[in-house]
Amino acid sequence: MTGLILRPLERAPVAPAPDASARPGLARLCRHLVVALVALVTIGGATRVMEAGLACPDWPLCFGALLPAGQMTLRVFLEWFHRLDAALVSGGLLLLTGASWGTRRRGPGWLPWVASLALLLVLVQAALGALTVTRLLRFDIVSAHLVTGLTLVALLSGLAEALAPPDPGRGGAAPIPRALALLSLVLLMAQCLAGALMATQWATGFCLHQGQACSWLQLHRLLAAPVALLGLATVAVVLRRGAVGRARLLALLLAGGCLLQPLLGWLTLRLALAQPLVTVAHQCSAALLVAVLAALVVALRPIPSEVPSHG
Repeated sequence: MTGLILRPLERAPVAPAPDASARPGLARLCRHLVVALVALVTIGGATRVMEAGLACPDWPLCFGALLPAGQMTLRVFLEWFHRLDAALVSGGLLLLTGASWGTRRRGPGWLPWVASLALLLVLVQAALGALTVTRLLRFDIVSAHLVTGLTLVALLSGLAEALAPPDPGRGGAAPIPRALALLSLVLLMAQCLAGALMATQWATGFCLHQGQACSWLQLHRLLAAPVALLGLATVAVVLRRGAVGRARLLALLLAGGCLLQPLLGWLTLRLALAQPLVTVAHQCSAALLVAVLAALVVALRPIPSEVPSHG
């Protein structure tokens, strides 16, 4: 009787384990895209600071050419290189989406959909970039262009972390630190939006020199302290809970960013926007903070336990 019971179980087919061989390559591609996106946001900031947003009067070409060598100046180069980086990001996301769908039966079921969402966002980003030129730098379009770019940074950074293998020796779920990191990310994005609305209306210059449009500057400064303090509180909780590996590294990077970002903001105002490198560094630091926080939220996710197969 025992043999009759066991025999069907022994013949039952065992479901093959998902092939994770494609995950490291896709994770590397996501990390490269994060670097390219941070560079894209930074170059976009430099383009705005140098008043080069309309240096190329047409779109998608620049002076009717792929490479406007005859009209190349610093401002034209910034706008042209910004578009080149955007094209590289679009190509990378197209590759990521195609590879995700091609390996969908051997990888996470959610991956193709997240990659497709990122591709959709970059198409929206491109459309906003075109409208930025054709609508002559309208402040709401430029602000939406920046926020969409930062959303892509967060999405790709989190995706890269999700595709990475869990760190050895990692503990269980960390709901409180993860909730703090997520809240920090949401508050940081709100501050970035306020900063974008402030910058695209040149409110800082008007406030410092003419005493006008100071409400945007005050809102941006009002959010700075809560973002920094909540970020540092997140770091303290994550380290106190004994984070290891990438989660610990990301927490330390978050601590550095929470100290550096307000300092760069203070220097920007102290110098009255006279040093473009400081202003651009402030925006680059914000993009890096978005990437770090998004990765930390994912790094603190619960790891599902594997269900043993009966064979």
